[in-house]
Formats: sequence, C-alpha cells, structure tokens
Amino acid sequence: MAKRDICYQKSIFDISYEIINTKNSQDMLFLHGWGSNKEIMKQAFQNAFGDYRLIFVDMPGFGKSSNPTILNTHDYAQIITHFLEDIDAAPTAIFGHSFGGKVATLLNPPTLVLLSSSGIVVPKPLKVRAKIKLFKLLKPFGGAKVRSLFASKDVEGMSEEMYETFKNVVDEDFSESFANFKNCALLFWGKDDTATPLWTGKKIASLIENATLYPLEGDHYFFLKHSKEIEEKTLKAMKDRDV
Repeated sequence: MAKRDICYQKSIFDISYEIINTKNSQDMLFLHGWGSNKEIMKQAFQNAFGDYRLIFVDMPGFGKSSNPTILNTHDYAQIITHFLEDIDAAPTAIFGHSFGGKVATLLNPPTLVLLSSSGIVVPKPLKVRAKIKLFKLLKPFGGAKVRSLFASKDVEGMSEEMYETFKNVVDEDFSESFANFKNCALLFWGKDDTATPLWTGKKIASLIENATLYPLEGDHYFFLKHSKEIEEKTLKAMKDRDV
C-alpha cells in the first residue's frame, strides 16, 4: 500500500492505493462503490489481467483515503484525474462498481467497464419516502442526533463532510453523462441486484452508443464470483477495438 497527497481546490487529499504487476506498461484502474474500498476490487481482480498494471485506489473518504471537505461526483473524477497524473498512469480501461461507475464514466477511458453502476434514479419505496419526510420535519429540532436515528447503513458513522457528500451524489441522474460517453463500454450486472436493478443497466446500455450489457448471476456484488468471465469479455472487446 502507498499514499499520495493530492491537492484539489485548496484541500489536501491523502489518497491510499496499491499497484499490482508494477513492471507492466499498460494500466487498468479499479474504482469501488459507496461505503466500500479498494480491498473488494482487489479481492475480485488482483489475479486477473496479468499483462496489465492494476491500480486499486481508495477514493476520498473511504478506506485509508481522507476527505476534508464536501464533494460531488465531478469532484471525485477531478481528484482521481490528478492522482493518475501524479503517479504517471493513463488507464486503457477503468472499472467502476456502483458509485465508482459514475466516476469512471466521467474519466472517459478508452474502455469503460461498469459493474452494476449507479446513475439511474431508482424510485424509493413508500416506507423510505415516509422516513425521509419525517427526518426533514424533525431535523431542525435535533440535528446530528435526529440524523443518527434515521441513518441508513450507507451513512452510518460518517463525518459531516461525507454525509453532505452522500446527499450530493445519492440521487444523481447521470443519463446525460452516459449518453455523452462515446468509447467502448461493457456493462456487467447482477441479475438479482436490488441496489441498482438490472433495468437500470438496460437503461444505461440504451444511452451509451457503443455499449454491451452482460447480465450475470448474483446481487450487487456479483463480480466477486465472475471475475474470470469479466476478464475474458473485457480483453476480447479491447482486442476487437484495436483491430
């Protein structure tokens, strides 16, 4: 594990990362989802793509990377861009799981690999909508204490900066960003995903001009059991692109 101090908008972000296959010349970058870290991406892909230099990074506020301020998804993309420049890396493919898929899309790689990406707004169940409404009514009377009573697992234990960041990114409609992506895109999706349902993957595939969708068995973390298939299909697509 290594760390780099990245300066962005007068704030310093202490970015934790790990590189595997350091002697290889071509790069692949792996971005985790919200509430996760680089370890889950390593678990899935550290033994794949042996001809590439694999870069696993904790995005700001996750794992061992710091976040001293309130961010949005475009800020994350800019910070990761500065980080890649700092380590002299130019990924030929970027993999993004869930929230990481939105960041990966903004980075505009030659090959984009989305793993159950977020970015299409999923209607909330009535029970959740009622809970949010009640929280908003009580918030002026309790602040952080009220928040702790209503907090989901996504925000449990968060700093105020990360909580405000979560509010910025949780319900983003990334349809326009997906539609603007013009390079090769591979979408791998868990058939039983409830966090980012398969229908959202189909929607993203319809928005990206050069996209292929592969539904696979499993839930939101389906890729942990399908790394070999993801590797094979990604390498084939990259080879076909270069022909």
